[in-house]
Amino acid sequence: MLTDRAFWKFIVVGVMNTINYYILYLLFSSVLHFNYLEAHFLSFFISIIGSFFMNSYFTYKTKPTLKKFLQFPLTSIVNIAISTATIYLSVQFFHLPDTVAPIIASVFPIPFTFLVTRMVLAKP
Repeated sequence: MLTDRAFWKFIVVGVMNTINYYILYLLFSSVLHFNYLEAHFLSFFISIIGSFFMNSYFTYKTKPTLKKFLQFPLTSIVNIAISTATIYLSVQFFHLPDTVAPIIASVFPIPFTFLVTRMVLAKP
């Protein structure tokens, strides 16, 4: 996986997407005063749209289709489960600030999300 060019492109897209997610997260949690988990879910689902198009065009160089767009959120099930659990544990049990927990939580699901995303976007 580490020698796979698509994996490194996936990482670049992931960094860009994480920045987008985090800006939205801060907007919802700090500016609009949503609960940190509500801000996490809303930001996550909005950022899925950007991730779909960036991964389609840049990572896998494939044409986005409605079918792939509808399947793409399934690639995030592992991601949302792991990141939500990490955020919750970080805030509730380790007493980290809710502004730091999402950054920590963004690292753990990367390999799993890459493999599932490849199956959805790279297949003919």
